[in-house]
Amino acid sequence: MRPIFPALFLGIVATATATTLSVDLDAPGKAISPDLLGIFYEDLNYAADGGLYAELLQNRSFEYRASERSSWTNFTAWQLEQRGGAEGRWELGDARPVHPRNPHYLHLRTTALPDESTDAAVGISNAGFDQIPVTAGDAYEASFFAYQTYNGIMWRDADQSVPMPVTVRLEAADGTVLAEQSLEITGRAWTKYAATLTPTRSDDHARFVLLMHRLGGVALDMISLMPHDTFKGRPNGLRRDLAQAIADLHPKFMRFPGGCLVHGQGAHRFYDWKNTLGPLEGRESARNLWGYDQTFGLGYFEFFQFCEDIGAKPLPVVAAGVSCQHSGHSPGRGQECLPLEEMPAYIQDVLDLIEWANGPADSTWGALRAAAGHPEPFGLTYLGVGNEDAITPEFEARFTLIRDAINARYPDIVVIGTSGPFASGEDYEKGWAFARATDVAMVDEHYYVPPAFFWDNQQRYDAYDRDGPLVYLGEYAAHEPNRRNTLRSAIAEAAGLISYERNGDLVRFASYAPLLARRGHTQWHPDMIYFDATQVYPSANYYTQQLFGHHGGDTYHTTTLEGLATDTRLVAGTVSDSTTGDIILKIVNGEAEPQTVDLQLAGLGGPTTATRILLTGPAADAVNEDGEPPVIAPATDTLTLSPTTTYTAPAHSLTVLRFSR
Repeated sequence: MRPIFPALFLGIVATATATTLSVDLDAPGKAISPDLLGIFYEDLNYAADGGLYAELLQNRSFEYRASERSSWTNFTAWQLEQRGGAEGRWELGDARPVHPRNPHYLHLRTTALPDESTDAAVGISNAGFDQIPVTAGDAYEASFFAYQTYNGIMWRDADQSVPMPVTVRLEAADGTVLAEQSLEITGRAWTKYAATLTPTRSDDHARFVLLMHRLGGVALDMISLMPHDTFKGRPNGLRRDLAQAIADLHPKFMRFPGGCLVHGQGAHRFYDWKNTLGPLEGRESARNLWGYDQTFGLGYFEFFQFCEDIGAKPLPVVAAGVSCQHSGHSPGRGQECLPLEEMPAYIQDVLDLIEWANGPADSTWGALRAAAGHPEPFGLTYLGVGNEDAITPEFEARFTLIRDAINARYPDIVVIGTSGPFASGEDYEKGWAFARATDVAMVDEHYYVPPAFFWDNQQRYDAYDRDGPLVYLGEYAAHEPNRRNTLRSAIAEAAGLISYERNGDLVRFASYAPLLARRGHTQWHPDMIYFDATQVYPSANYYTQQLFGHHGGDTYHTTTLEGLATDTRLVAGTVSDSTTGDIILKIVNGEAEPQTVDLQLAGLGGPTTATRILLTGPAADAVNEDGEPPVIAPATDTLTLSPTTTYTAPAHSLTVLRFSR
């Protein structure tokens, strides 16, 4: 972390102050959740295809359709190439699909080919999601399924044993060949072909090209271009820089695949976790709830594997047998419910999910996990059932059926319920009343609120019943009127996190939402991490989450602020980490002026060197701009703490002081 804003490091001063911050480090602390900070992933804002999933080609299986976007066809993102005087055509095929769940494919034909031209060819090209960036010397795996439909001139006798020579290439926009490999397609059975392409120069706007060099036709499907350099080197893996930005948050859990996404388009179109397993050609793409195509190349195996790679507990979410009350493009029309006679089969799907994650390698579903390369159980402990549902009798009946079946079969699984989409109101009240009455273990709360909410509700969880369900704050963010990622919003969220840590005996998990957003393809603002094809742009809010993720603890120490003027936006909290023995004191100043605080650290014993990390910026309205050095980012130095020390917190700042006794 590079130091910035040196003028704002006001640090230790010798003047007296009317505000006192007191912590008794010798007093017994309160055990709190060591897993408080995590992430919530939803395929929104092109977070999967064109985002975290490393696939570089768009519409790789020719399944785009007008029902997803009115301007889309099965050929969207592809272009027909006719070069060197060659002539050809393409058609959409569906007679002999590579897999029943992947019903469409491309029939590519060369109809005329000048004998005298060695450059003549017919083919297709794809420029990816806006662009395809490639790096000189890096390897990219080009692959596709194909078979010969005919050789020579259609309807004439021809030797079908003659293969079709093809070339796969990476080209620059001006046609310069960056990398190429030659292959031969032969036979009438679907066969997978692959070639490694290593470009000789870097280009942020490359395109993928596949060319045929003889008269005839071939069927093509699942045309893919994947970098070898994925996160952790995983095949069918994740975009490395984006996955690393997530890993750098140090999340203790990951909730997936949504939110609202799990509801799909209605009661018979829930997100189907089983459809996301197995060979890619057998994963049926579908219209994303947010209005674009979802290939499910990033599926449940990849989610669980990513959790394992970053040390996060998996927290999948399934629908509670009811749809969103706003599904089917009809806000407020009411829930659609699975008929009760269909609930046993749906419940079995949920139980199968747990067996797939945790069952032995010789169990029915555990064997599928093992066949994918993970014979050991994933260690699933938590399962969300429902998301922002209207708390109706129909919801309650179906949730109870699912929860009771899980408890009976897998009593160690913690089922997480829901209290609707808001911090208060009818569904919130009904959701909590239902959870308490039926002994739901944990309740998922959501709220997107103005920054002031986090200051005005510092005591929200202080008053919750400790004998009732635990809290998972599954989705939250400070929303400015213009939905920008301001310093003000990031500092307000830091204030909220202080209260979640103080109530960490009750608040088990918390995750900001949404996580990812691709520039130019964003349906929701604000988001934590923005990106395009080549760069990752962390927001101010990202750095708040990162600091709390890096500097969490498992014990809370009572921290009191005395002498504050009424309504002063200044909060603080102290935790300790039993793994390192460190004490972490956090101070959040939401005021437009610096705040000076007399630190009384009873039990410190004597002077100690503390690491100080400061998050602030030039103004409350400041934001980090794409392509520019961030004006809001953590800066680190050290200072000496004594049992009595005076500290001045800069305006609009989060200070983290980490030290040992």
